[in-house]
This record gives sequence, C-alpha cells and structure tokens, in this order.
Amino acid sequence: MVDTHSTNSLKIIAIDGPAGSGKSTVARALSEILGLSVLDTGAMYRSVALVVLESGTPLEDFKECARIANEIEINLDHGARLGSRDIEKEIRGPEVTTAVSKVAAIPEVRVALVARQRQWALDHGGGIVEGRDIGTVVFPNATLKVFLTARDSERARRRQSDEVSAQRSIAVDEVAQEIARRDHLDSTRAVSPLVADPDALSIDTSDNSVNEVVAEILRHYSAKGEQ
Repeated sequence: MVDTHSTNSLKIIAIDGPAGSGKSTVARALSEILGLSVLDTGAMYRSVALVVLESGTPLEDFKECARIANEIEINLDHGARLGSRDIEKEIRGPEVTTAVSKVAAIPEVRVALVARQRQWALDHGGGIVEGRDIGTVVFPNATLKVFLTARDSERARRRQSDEVSAQRSIAVDEVAQEIARRDHLDSTRAVSPLVADPDALSIDTSDNSVNEVVAEILRHYSAKGEQ
C-alpha cells in the first residue's frame, strides 16, 4: 500500500475541480511548460465504470466493483487503455458518464485507485495530477494545490462543445442537468467529497484564457521555489 509519506518529496501539482472547470486543458498546458507527466484520475474511475458496465455488474455490488478496480490493467500514459485495448472514446460516452459518480463513491474503489495514483506519481517522479480529491486526499502534501471553478453556464457550454467534438449531439440544457447531478453526487459522497482544500489556489476560469490561468499557477509554483 502506497501511503502519502512516500510521495512527499515529489514535485506534484494537484488540480481539483468540478466537470468543465478546465482541469484537463490547464494540466496539459502546464505539462508542456514544466515537462511533467499528467494523470487524469477521472479516466481511472471511468475505466472502472466501463468494465463494471460491460460485465453487467450492478452498481450496487460494491464488492465486485472493488475487485474490478483492483484487478484491471489501466494505462493512462497515452490515452486510456485496458491492456492493449484503446478505451479513450468509450470512457467519455454518456453511459460511463452517468455511472462514474456512483462507482467513484464506493469507498473500496477509491482505496484501490488512490493507491494506483500514488504509485503512478512514484513511477513518474511526480507530475500534474487532476481530479476531485487530489489535494485533499491523494496528495495532501502536494507542492502546489489548485482548485478550478467556473460558472455553471460556462461549464455546460464547454462540456457541450466536447460532446460536439466527439460527434455526440446533446442540448446544452441536458449537459447542464448532467453536470448538476454529478456535482451533487461528487460533493455529497461520504468518502473524499469534492471540496477545495483550504491551502489551494482557487481560480475561477469563466472569463480567463487558458494562458492566463496557467500563468497564475506558474507564478505560485515559482513562489514555492519550483521551476
């Protein structure tokens, strides 16, 4: 079991926030500048949710969901893969999106994936890790903690744009409803709820460009003596 102490010496930028706040876009931009690897922890939970759905396992079967989380071979270094199978497109689909918050709320699933996330950081010598409990639970001693937010309407617009890019047609109102549902589930779950760490740099990305958000994060990162 990988604990928090084993990762304390690593350079880690923890980026948390709800869907559509800009976590993935900002993480990728920071990666290009800093040369750090990126881990999308949401893709881990989505990968588990995909296998749960494909196996016909009820979402209420916590024991089987946890077994899947412990045993499946997930690789996220170049898009999401299960072994040699490319699942990047599948895990972004509506069925997985609907199921993932329920799967992620299972305590045993979270224990399994948090251990994988810490191991990933050890294997990569640190990195930029994005999710919903990174600064609060996974890496409480991260070099820099960031919490991104945005107006609900802007988050819905961004996610609808993602759906259109993936050639999935959906109305912005439907996207807004799904985001609200996920926000509620993620922020009220008993284990590792979506909350901003008191020490996190909070940024509202609604009216800021990616470059502006990245520049602010880099200023705080540099102020901690990192470069």
